[in-house]
Amino acid sequence: MEREFQIFVKPVGAACNLRCTYCYYLDKHNITGSHAPALIPDDLLERYIIQHIEATTDQTVMFSWHGGEPLLAGIEFFRKAVKIQRKYLPPGKYLLNGIQTNGTLLDDEFCRFMASEGFIAGISIDGTANLHNRYRVSPQGESSFERVLRGHELLKKHDVMYEILCVVSDHNQDHPLEVYNFFKKLEAKYITFLPLVIPLNLSTGEVAPDSVDPAAFGDFMINIFEEWKGKDIGRIKIQIFEESLRAAFNQDHTLCIFKVNCGGVPVIERNGDFFSCDHYVNSSHLLGNIIGSTVAEMLDSAEQKAFGVSKSETLPRYCRTCKVLNMCNGECPKNRFIRAPDGEAGLNYLCEGYKKFFTHCLPFIEAIKMVNKGAKKI
Repeated sequence: MEREFQIFVKPVGAACNLRCTYCYYLDKHNITGSHAPALIPDDLLERYIIQHIEATTDQTVMFSWHGGEPLLAGIEFFRKAVKIQRKYLPPGKYLLNGIQTNGTLLDDEFCRFMASEGFIAGISIDGTANLHNRYRVSPQGESSFERVLRGHELLKKHDVMYEILCVVSDHNQDHPLEVYNFFKKLEAKYITFLPLVIPLNLSTGEVAPDSVDPAAFGDFMINIFEEWKGKDIGRIKIQIFEESLRAAFNQDHTLCIFKVNCGGVPVIERNGDFFSCDHYVNSSHLLGNIIGSTVAEMLDSAEQKAFGVSKSETLPRYCRTCKVLNMCNGECPKNRFIRAPDGEAGLNYLCEGYKKFFTHCLPFIEAIKMVNKGAKKI
């Protein structure tokens, strides 16, 4: 059986040295109980790595370290993890580690280590200082911008492959080119934009004020798309654009939110608990623990399969007849809490923005399709 998955490993759980006001994981610090270890223990780490490798059917075995802030685990933890990975890696398979960080704890030693081991880093930056510092602050409410930029420069200095992750909120949604041009100034080659949605009342569709406005998010992406299309194709990769273009080549989506079904991005917490998804770390979506079950068993479980296929099975009629359905597939189920124009429940809060953006992209994608068809005939 082939398995396609990416497990978010939480070595320190929700622990973080920042207090980003929109963070959805900070309140998960007690999800594993009051007696959970602060750091995943050595024996549990080894058990997990063995099970992860055994569950992997691809040639590349990928580990994804998340938080909270995973760098709080310390460099010796990651040295130990890589050593264990190499000990159990079968001949002919390749090892890849990804780590998502706020960048403030990076130093020369950590970056040298990541470069030597081929780590890929994701670093969170929300734009220029005035945009970034609105929500990404220290526990005392102080700026994180300068420390993040220092971490970014260290990644560049040591040639660590990285991408910038930018949360699009009410605060930066009206400044697309300011954000994008700033990232270009940083010489970013890979960028991901993440729309912020914080529901307050699922029955009414009310969201927190810092959530992005759907239409504004569509305009934000359209403005950046036009700038990218005119100046940066082939030079900068932007995740949502890459996913859009996959339709031109009849390729399946690689990003879980745009796949027909989901369930391939579960979470393992620091005590070994295994959850269906990073956005569903709760008792209802606890699949088990790696002490009593294996990673493969939980990935293949009926519960996880049902969680995954519910994405397509619960699509409203409004989505099923949409001309850009194959580009969106209803996006992430966590955002499906408003009503469609016909009154049916389960429409994605971001629908207006995605529909606006993907519709704008269609002529470009159709042109790429024609070029691709012509190239195949030659």
